[in-house]
Amino acid sequence: MNNLTDALQIPDTQSARDHRHLAIQRVGVKDLRYPFTLRVGGAAQPCAATWALDVALPAEQKGTHMSRFVAWLDELQTTGAVLDAPALRERHLAMLARLGAQEGRIEAEFSFFLRKRAPVSGLASLLDYRGRWIAETRAGKTVVWAEVGVPVKSLCPCSKEISDYGAHNQRAVVTIRVELLQPIDWHELARFAEDEASSEIWPMLKRTDEKWVTERAYENPKFVEDLVRDVALRLEREPRIGRYAVDVENIESIHNHSAYARIERM
Repeated sequence: MNNLTDALQIPDTQSARDHRHLAIQRVGVKDLRYPFTLRVGGAAQPCAATWALDVALPAEQKGTHMSRFVAWLDELQTTGAVLDAPALRERHLAMLARLGAQEGRIEAEFSFFLRKRAPVSGLASLLDYRGRWIAETRAGKTVVWAEVGVPVKSLCPCSKEISDYGAHNQRAVVTIRVELLQPIDWHELARFAEDEASSEIWPMLKRTDEKWVTERAYENPKFVEDLVRDVALRLEREPRIGRYAVDVENIESIHNHSAYARIERM
């Protein structure tokens, strides 16, 4: 018997019927590192992501085909796919078809980079941001979420008010998760946070830039409550966004803890 015949004789246990009458809402793979290409500002940017891929399994089906999740990821590379929100939605639906599933979910966590120019010198450098994609189909409806973690600078209004000179300030992280009703580029999502912070930040600054950042933050103090509200108001006015959540963490410079705030519209 040749190898092809041997393969044809191997039983497909995963496709067998199960008699316990229990459906599984999510079954698949997680913590899988695999590269992909992200569209950022109209350009293709190679990334490495940590993926979680799963589908819903009917009560009568014993198992899913785990290798098909990896095959789906590998196809992103071999076909040269560049992912933005519409492409992710399309590929997500293709994954469900490959697995023979009606419902499922994709989540990818990664870093991406935006080139920024310093405010005075114009010196260019790359700033890294945390990104996350979520695509999910439930009850016949497919939703795509984008999440970005944006490092910014915040300065305390209370400290400025009570001090004879100076005010304590710190780096903060604004995390924005939005349901995309229409595509929004990553640089636009980042600007929702950077425009509302005491100051945005840059990887590389000259002395003239450092002076600008320091004075900009001093003239624009914000509590963690101010920052989360101001970002949320920006999202409220954006018709391309449905549900959202905004988290702000101030990594305090005068305490050994962080200050935190969250607003969500779910």
